Amino acid sequence: MGKLVPRRVEAIVQGLSKACQEVGCALIGGETAEMPGLYTGDDYDLVGFIVGAASKDKIITGRDITAGDTIIGLPSSGLHTNGYSLARKILGEDTIALATFYPELGETLGQALLTPHRCYYRELKPLLPLIRGLAHITGGGLVGNVPRVLPEGVAARFDSKSWETPPVFQLIQKRGNVDLDEMYRVFNMGIGMVLVCSSDNAEQIIKELPEARVIGGIAKKTEPRQVMID
Repeated sequence: MGKLVPRRVEAIVQGLSKACQEVGCALIGGETAEMPGLYTGDDYDLVGFIVGAASKDKIITGRDITAGDTIIGLPSSGLHTNGYSLARKILGEDTIALATFYPELGETLGQALLTPHRCYYRELKPLLPLIRGLAHITGGGLVGNVPRVLPEGVAARFDSKSWETPPVFQLIQKRGNVDLDEMYRVFNMGIGMVLVCSSDNAEQIIKELPEARVIGGIAKKTEPRQVMID
């Protein structure tokens, strides 16, 4: 930051501590730097990382995924961490644009874009033994992230009508006249986490996760693509 303001740093650390507590992590270190030649006014950069450990035999790799498995989706809270460059290019990024109220969003553009990234850890932890594959839908969308967990010989087929695309994505697509395929490559389109499980376990998982819904299934791979969105 340009100037270290104790009250501001305290608020930032409190926020980090709260987030760590919510997922059972410990905030074990930190460092600050004053660089007035680089940062001006109230500008500051915040960078963090998480280190974890897992028993090798408990790591969910997707190796057990087979044709006939069920794909379950958990909703996102918004853009999460991807697609902001395109969103700003289309909707604007100056004060007036960010303060514009959109009835379809029920809030201003700035408020919608600042919606915190949803954390799925607490919901998923008790169900991990029932899950064969997990894909966090970040940059690349469903098309770019789901193939990372699929073994050879299978493909994921999604039914886009099985979930409702949130208004913020509809607004971006309409205002920018963005091709639907491009939307699915850039944004999560309302699905923040994808779970793959056996069809036998799908009902139990959905029962434990009220917001979860079946959004597709695993099939034998018959073409180069590993992800199809119908």
